[in-house]
Amino acid sequence: MSFLVLVQGYALFRGPLVSITEGAAVGLAVGTGVTVGAYVLEHRVAAWSTRRAREREAVESPRGEGKDVPSRSNEGGE
Repeated sequence: MSFLVLVQGYALFRGPLVSITEGAAVGLAVGTGVTVGAYVLEHRVAAWSTRRAREREAVESPRGEGKDVPSRSNEGGE
């Protein structure tokens, strides 16, 4: 955020850095990149989060006295 504030301040001092059309194109490119990145990485982040939760629970109750974290294979009542 600090970087963006500095760029905005510089643009106000010096003048527009890009035209409205160029700014819209950059915004569209950044939005598209972030959307694709989030879609591609979503399952990895979910797996990482699940693994951390299980590791944290194992540390909190090393003798298995804590509540169980259900695995994906147990979902759906099978």
